[in-house]
Amino acid sequence: MAFETVPVGSDTAASPLPLSPVSFDGLFGWFSPGISRWGVVLCATHGYEQLSAHRPWRALAEGIAATGCATLSFDYPGAGDSADAEADSVEGRVRAIRRAIRHLREEAGVEEIVLVGLRLGGTLAALAAEGDHVDRLVLLAPFATGRAYLREMKMQSRTIGRLPDGSPLPQEEGCLTVGGFHLGPALAAELSVIDLTKAERAPAPDILLVGAEAGGLGPRYAALGARVTTRPFPGLAALVANPLYAETPDEVFSAVIASVAEGAQPRPVPAAALPPLPADPIRGDGWWEEPSRFGPSLFGILCHPRDVEAARPMVLFVNAGTNVHSGWGRQTTTLARRLAGQGFPSLRMDLRGIGDSPNRPGGASPLYSLDALDDVRAALDRLETVRSGPIVIVGACSGAYLAFRAVCREERLKGAVLVNPYCFDWNPADDVDSVIRNVFRNASTYAGLLKQGAAWRRLARGEIRVGAIARAISRAAIGRVGKRLALLLRPRPAGGTVAQRIAALRRRGAHLELVYSAGDRGLAALHEALGRSPARMARRLGGPVTIIEGADHDLSPVAAQARMIEVLERLLARLR
Repeated sequence: MAFETVPVGSDTAASPLPLSPVSFDGLFGWFSPGISRWGVVLCATHGYEQLSAHRPWRALAEGIAATGCATLSFDYPGAGDSADAEADSVEGRVRAIRRAIRHLREEAGVEEIVLVGLRLGGTLAALAAEGDHVDRLVLLAPFATGRAYLREMKMQSRTIGRLPDGSPLPQEEGCLTVGGFHLGPALAAELSVIDLTKAERAPAPDILLVGAEAGGLGPRYAALGARVTTRPFPGLAALVANPLYAETPDEVFSAVIASVAEGAQPRPVPAAALPPLPADPIRGDGWWEEPSRFGPSLFGILCHPRDVEAARPMVLFVNAGTNVHSGWGRQTTTLARRLAGQGFPSLRMDLRGIGDSPNRPGGASPLYSLDALDDVRAALDRLETVRSGPIVIVGACSGAYLAFRAVCREERLKGAVLVNPYCFDWNPADDVDSVIRNVFRNASTYAGLLKQGAAWRRLARGEIRVGAIARAISRAAIGRVGKRLALLLRPRPAGGTVAQRIAALRRRGAHLELVYSAGDRGLAALHEALGRSPARMARRLGGPVTIIEGADHDLSPVAAQARMIEVLERLLARLR
């Protein structure tokens, strides 16, 4: 099919509209009604890969919407901010794509549909297109078979979410866990029978296949009569491999935007005449949710109890690292809904530069930046419009650092749960990126290497430079001494030592709960601040530090999450 390029920003069309939050049929998404006859549905990948790709994927949706195409990006059932029904079902995800297509046709009045699918989302998009009329498919590194996807996830499960000693995270029986996301046996069984190469008809007349190594799909679809265009996918690994360092594949995404907008004709009816979207909150057992904009265009999800009780405290969840507000393994969404079922409202927010909130000035990172306290204050202001009452802040890793600084400064916060904080005071001289990237470069890494027989053989052959290793260890030791001296010489932070600030919190009636994975690196900062004696730490904190065995830094195991939830619920009970 030949496409005539028509500039959608011409005088014959109105200006394209930005993405706005929307919910439909229990699904949460981002929608722009557009000004052209084309409608584009973005089908995300699954679990950890989508957690990594979230912000670049949003940028792709915004880029498509800017062309004037009606655009809808959404969360699958049981993912992100969507409802939990059909969470462990391939067919449920395929139905969700078809519901998104229907929603785009009904609300934006589009005449032609494009599906853009990433990785497993590409596989699901192809399946959805087989049972629904789709005019064009853009498949970004799809899996030709479900078995290929499962094989890759098993490989990832051995490297993502390791225990503090570097060993692989034990897998729970009958479940594959990748980056905190649990893939159960029922979903795995459904995935295992998917084979796109056995399709009996082309899922769309025009197909752009990015990542041409996708199991022979290109030749198969061409043989079935589709016009297939292929191109490589440079930058795929940097997109889906790590939420902290996800990079937008600009070259590929620019090609995708050009492809989906090609031939997009403006509608004769201006977008301003479209009817408003109906209110359709996401609801569950004892809770309901609404998207919220607050402060400097910050975004979050308010989770309300069905039955309001004024005496119940409220909870503010801040981002852990650069994870979107739904959290590592979707823990935050799950926890917020559980608490709402018990009567506790919450706001899970995105700081500037993370998730669905705008960038910080200059594109700076929000990690370990005290500027992020302004975002926390805006979130507290928003919670106070829900109702008055005590507020508890919950954060993990860098979010725990931010939560500690916030509870020390904000008297509206009556408690905090800090999960695996790396530190309580950040040295501005330290580079955040270097600290994170060099986590495991220490003497124990070299010792672990030398325990391996292959390493010993390389040593005997002279392939491992012992002198270089010794110098590296020496430099590491000198670096540790230098850091200790710097800690001693730098000015005391406002409010005094960590112990003094905790004492001040207790005097004002605020409660602090600390939760650590056994062996977590952050324990060093805890011992430096409060000592090594559990009894002494408990006296200073007003209660024991919770240490969780068999957990990674992100508390991926279900049992570890349950321990953390017990701590939070205990704190909320104290504040009632």
